[in-house]
Amino acid sequence: MADFLATTIYAALTVGDLAAILGVLLAGSFIAWVVGRLIARRAAKLTEAKEESWRGAVLDAFDGPLRLSIFVTAVWVAYLMLTGQAVVKGLQSTTFMATQLPFAMWFGVRLARGWTAIWSQRAEETEGTFDDQLVPVVRTLATLSIVILGIVLFLQNMGYAVGSLLAGLGIGGAAIALASKDTIANLFGSIVIFVDRPFQVGDWVEIGAQEGTVEAVGLRVTRIRTFANSLITVPNSQLTTTAINNWSRMRKRRIKLTIGLTYDASPAQIQAAVRAIREVLDTDERISQDFKLVNFTNFGASSLDIFVYAFTLTTRWDEYMQIREDILLEFMRRIEALGLSFAFPSQSIYVESLPEPTQAPESMGRQLPL
Repeated sequence: MADFLATTIYAALTVGDLAAILGVLLAGSFIAWVVGRLIARRAAKLTEAKEESWRGAVLDAFDGPLRLSIFVTAVWVAYLMLTGQAVVKGLQSTTFMATQLPFAMWFGVRLARGWTAIWSQRAEETEGTFDDQLVPVVRTLATLSIVILGIVLFLQNMGYAVGSLLAGLGIGGAAIALASKDTIANLFGSIVIFVDRPFQVGDWVEIGAQEGTVEAVGLRVTRIRTFANSLITVPNSQLTTTAINNWSRMRKRRIKLTIGLTYDASPAQIQAAVRAIREVLDTDERISQDFKLVNFTNFGASSLDIFVYAFTLTTRWDEYMQIREDILLEFMRRIEALGLSFAFPSQSIYVESLPEPTQAPESMGRQLPL
């Protein structure tokens, strides 16, 4: 047996060396599989318990990177054995450390995404939407920070002078800043949005000529879903210089209209109509009683105008439309009961005199032959 293991296969590689290398690879694969199973089982138990979900996210983030890291370590050990290098010294080399950095970055990104996913679930249970729109921003910033830190550590581990490299990049800093001024402006715009909070995700806003519901607020742009179901992307830098009308912040919803009655109405009938309309608003519990106006205001071109100004207690569009329909129908019933009619745009033309008709020539009265 000893002679067989000492048999040379290629160069200085013996059967025993090959068996040891294969054993290391198989052991690494088995350990990676066992670790993955243990982590997955423990993470599932922790995730079921809501109070332990954060720890479950940590274990879940370890799953893929740790298993692959163990396997790559086994491959590296096999390589050291194959080339006749010292295993312990090889595991301390910068090259091996460089192979592990991507797994550390992968773990950090998975952890950031796992924690922000839990945060997003918790945010859905809260009444406000500020934390809902903050989650994707934090996720993006955390991911970028981890990737940048990983790249810097990788370059430093490979022997590059990171400080000198950054200084060299500073030479072209002015050009880079000039090229990225819009990106920087959008970034500061997003900060202003999160600090001032002029709107939140789900709000109905009007920004310039654009109107719709805010779907997402990112680091660079804000996405608005219009009522025509199209998606508008607005750079955050524009939001710092444009007036924003947030319709969702309405405390009440306004009803404003003019009712035109025909000119054959008498003053007493107009007064009765005004009282009837006021009574409709006074007795409707869905109408705010804080402030409302009903007045005869104008002699219009074709109507006697009654101005109506009131507010509904609800701000929901569907409820508002139903209330508006109900009170308008009641206005019609009350006005018709008073014997009044609604006016429509019309004009009366008065002609004082007409010229005498002239006798048409006899030839003009004849029908021409066909």
